[in-house]
Amino acid sequence: MAAMIRLGGEINTLISGVYDKKNEAEYSRQIEFAAAVKIQSWFRAVRVRAYLKYLNKCATRIQKVWRGYLGRRFCRVLLKNTLFIMKLNHYNKMACRVQKTWRGYYARKYVFNYHSRKRYLEALHVKNELIRSELAEFAEHQSLARKREEEKSEKQRKEYEARKHHYLVSTAVKPGIYNSPFLPYPTETEFLLRNVQPLAHQKKKIDYCNFDPTCARYNSQVPKTLPPLVKKPQGPFREPDEVQKQRYKPFRPTLRVATEFYSLEKARKQLKEEEWVTRLNDNILQPFTHRTVAYEPLLYTSSKFGPVKYGTRFFREEFPENFIFSQDFKSQVPPIPLFDRLNDTYSKGQEV
Repeated sequence: MAAMIRLGGEINTLISGVYDKKNEAEYSRQIEFAAAVKIQSWFRAVRVRAYLKYLNKCATRIQKVWRGYLGRRFCRVLLKNTLFIMKLNHYNKMACRVQKTWRGYYARKYVFNYHSRKRYLEALHVKNELIRSELAEFAEHQSLARKREEEKSEKQRKEYEARKHHYLVSTAVKPGIYNSPFLPYPTETEFLLRNVQPLAHQKKKIDYCNFDPTCARYNSQVPKTLPPLVKKPQGPFREPDEVQKQRYKPFRPTLRVATEFYSLEKARKQLKEEEWVTRLNDNILQPFTHRTVAYEPLLYTSSKFGPVKYGTRFFREEFPENFIFSQDFKSQVPPIPLFDRLNDTYSKGQEV
């Protein structure tokens, strides 16, 4: 009982001493922890640097050996190719020299003969002179024939013009424009007008047989033999030929009758065909719902986790319940047995 009373009187001192030792141990623990971390980092750095140095040394040795091997192999290949090229050039040079000597000998003995070449050139010169003289004579004959044709065509043209303007010839009463009284004699054109016949004007033949084949029955009314007509009846009447043409003129339908009933549809069809020919793109624009390939959704929208809702407070999701700071502090120092005997409230440093 006396011990309990004495212990109760020294409880405050005992508690203060325990807290001082706990604080000192905590301070020492932090210093020791920092020192241990520094020693571990330095030791690990030394080990890593030594290992990296060893690896660099090994890699350098491997590269040195491999590059030496590649260099020696490349040197051997280069030397082999250089020697092959030197031999090939030497053989080509010797072959060219042999070919040059043989071709010179063969050409001098069998191909090029000076005396035969000289005789050939002399004969060729003589033959060229003969051909040149014949060509000159042929060209002269051609020019004379061309000149005669031009003179003939010019004479025909002048005669045609004279026949066409025969009404300008002089008469016994009135001299023409080419027979001026102030000239000593008439001009050449005047004599030409006197010697040619006047040009007879032929009436144009009109073809009345070009009509619609569907109306051929109108032309069948013309008899094969027609009764004779007088040359021209007395009075203000038309010519018999004109009356005959007017009587048996071919059938001429109107534009409405000659036009086909489906001409508008055919014109539209032709317009569509021309538009199709001049169209640059044959692929007609299809609506967006027309798909030949199945739609493949985006990976972001098709994920099983779902997309993040845009416009929320944070663009990155947060889960505070998973933070380690929300849990109770776990000390790395071994617990003091005294606190377990007294009360659990001393574990968080609360004073009585």
